[in-house]
Amino acid sequence: MAIAEITVVPSGVGPSISEYVVRAQQVIRRHGNVKHQLTPMGTILEGELDDILAVIRDVHISTFDDRVKRVLTLVKLDDRRDKELTMQGKLDSVSSKLSS
Repeated sequence: MAIAEITVVPSGVGPSISEYVVRAQQVIRRHGNVKHQLTPMGTILEGELDDILAVIRDVHISTFDDRVKRVLTLVKLDDRRDKELTMQGKLDSVSSKLSS
């Protein structure tokens, strides 16, 4: 199991990119085998590495249109092999240490 954070930035469309965020979320939802969580600065993905990479590819490609000729996609990837890795597990780990 892996977790990734992606941020996709279309170039040349002006300061508002919410229509592209909506498009990205629609693409991500079609990949039912990958959990996702939209954040103010990107999207977190959770699933098998190959599935996550497929989502990233599809979101990146879907950003291109008549106005967008250049896309910058930033990816942070956490792929842990010694134990199960989940978004909630990472949050719970920090929360439990804050409570101590």
